[in-house]
Amino acid sequence: MGESPSTALHTDRYELTMLDAALRDGTAERRCVFELFGRRLSGGRRFGVVAGTGRLLGLIRDFRFGHEELRWLRDEKVVDAATLDYLEEYRFTGSITGYREGELYFPGSPILTVEGTFAEAVVLETLALSVLNHDSAVATAAARMSVAAGDRPLAEMGSRRAGEASAIAAARAAYIAGFAATSNLEAGRRWGIPTMGTAAHAWTLLHDTEEKAFRSQVEALGTGTTLLVDTYDTRAGVETAIRVAGTGLGGVRIDSGDLPIVAGEVRAQLDELGATQTRITVTSDLDEYAIAALAASPVDSYGVGTSVVTGSGTPTAGMVYKLVARQDDAGGWVGVAKASAEKGSKGGRKAAFRTLDRGTATSELIVVSDGFEAVDTAASHPDARALQVLLVTDGEPDAAFEGPAGVQAAREHHAYAREELPVRALALSKSDPAIPTVYREADERSAGQ
Repeated sequence: MGESPSTALHTDRYELTMLDAALRDGTAERRCVFELFGRRLSGGRRFGVVAGTGRLLGLIRDFRFGHEELRWLRDEKVVDAATLDYLEEYRFTGSITGYREGELYFPGSPILTVEGTFAEAVVLETLALSVLNHDSAVATAAARMSVAAGDRPLAEMGSRRAGEASAIAAARAAYIAGFAATSNLEAGRRWGIPTMGTAAHAWTLLHDTEEKAFRSQVEALGTGTTLLVDTYDTRAGVETAIRVAGTGLGGVRIDSGDLPIVAGEVRAQLDELGATQTRITVTSDLDEYAIAALAASPVDSYGVGTSVVTGSGTPTAGMVYKLVARQDDAGGWVGVAKASAEKGSKGGRKAAFRTLDRGTATSELIVVSDGFEAVDTAASHPDARALQVLLVTDGEPDAAFEGPAGVQAAREHHAYAREELPVRALALSKSDPAIPTVYREADERSAGQ
């Protein structure tokens, strides 16, 4: 039996037990506003990158309780019969606004705002956090690597260091944040990402000599291919590569050694052999710091694996999903917030803007309303850019944010948003966020921290 396409059980049990209790006490249909945000930037990063939104929209469309899901819930006695009847007809019919995929975010940014009944909105918590926490962590790491690489292209090649589904999501997130290609073919097929790759060390080891391996690869792929030259001895490998392919060889790849030193030696050797246009690609456990250390080296491109797909030491963005506003018994709207020490949230529906000074971001302005509607609009802030867009209307996701076209749009938007960052945001060291988050009540006109 194949796996169900439903995403309904990609959730934590307590979402359904809360739903079960809410159906019993009559609060299930109470209108609510949930918000997904990060209290802080994980790992001391100076900015975060929103990624996963386009994936999430499709997963919400597939959030349906079919026969198999309902049977399992019944057998495990997770919820009662009345709740099973509700879940059988479940469809998200509310609205979702949020930051565009590829957008930058900061502490408190209302990355996603989910509006609907308590019943239909609360059950999306785990799915939304699973997607955005993973993808945004990867995208944030990838953006830092892209900053460090400058104009040199980056390729994502970390599939073997992640779960099979996570690998595809990571390739997508890295591409949005500035990587140029992926080694993962499913990511290429599903999301329209350019794919790359030629041969591993096993190819050289398969043949009786390195020269035979190189000759076979060139015959199959042409002289524009990239030859892996460090299986045995890098200097000898470079000499063999040029002897076999000629000075028009497309590239060589280095996957070991002290990369700044080895890259310099290989460049000098290639130039001496007349292969002045042959490119050098380096791999070997790169992260943003190693890439930055190679800035002055004669390297043409980078391949990054483990570090990018695991968020370069920060595998989750640390986002949370909290109820921030609800209707009371009388039908009026009230802002609600968790007040726990160091885990508090700010109640109320929010509108978000990025204030700019001559095109450079200066703050994340968040306008808070206790009522259902936040009164501030883009017209209220001519010195700022509105950050939220409508992603889901009456339960129907906006298809413009999905699929390969959505990925490309997110990539372009990320490049645009990153241009607004102040110079201090581009440093790799741990620090406070590059711009402050400023809160203001909707009926006030004076900014407050």
